[in-house]
Amino acid sequence: METISIELRGAEIDRIEFADGVMRLHFPRVHIVKTMTGSKERTRWWQAGTLVVEGAELLAPLPDAPVVCSGGDIDENIYTYRDMIPVPLNGRGRVACDLRLVDSEVRVNVRGETIRLDMEGVAKYIEHIRQGAE
Repeated sequence: METISIELRGAEIDRIEFADGVMRLHFPRVHIVKTMTGSKERTRWWQAGTLVVEGAELLAPLPDAPVVCSGGDIDENIYTYRDMIPVPLNGRGRVACDLRLVDSEVRVNVRGETIRLDMEGVAKYIEHIRQGAE
């Protein structure tokens, strides 16, 4: 079994769109960490993707892109993912996105009815992450 997650710290957001109750955040190149169950080593990859919140309500004005994320929370019902997004992500119910931005007090803060992550293309390998390294 494999766990896969996107690292929010340092993730660039090049487009932020909100229309008709749908918010889209586009990441041109996010870092993905993959871990095999039982393995001490992990691998780092990169890929583009879009975080989509439907039935969205903005809790704060959206910033102008491009921006860089310094971390934050993705809420999917009873789960809160801190500083990461699980892959795959496709949730319904009480969902939210509250992202902090580098060098800014402005946040991407929205709640909605559904949340999903649409990845583009194929992930590209970067490196092995050795235990104790990072």
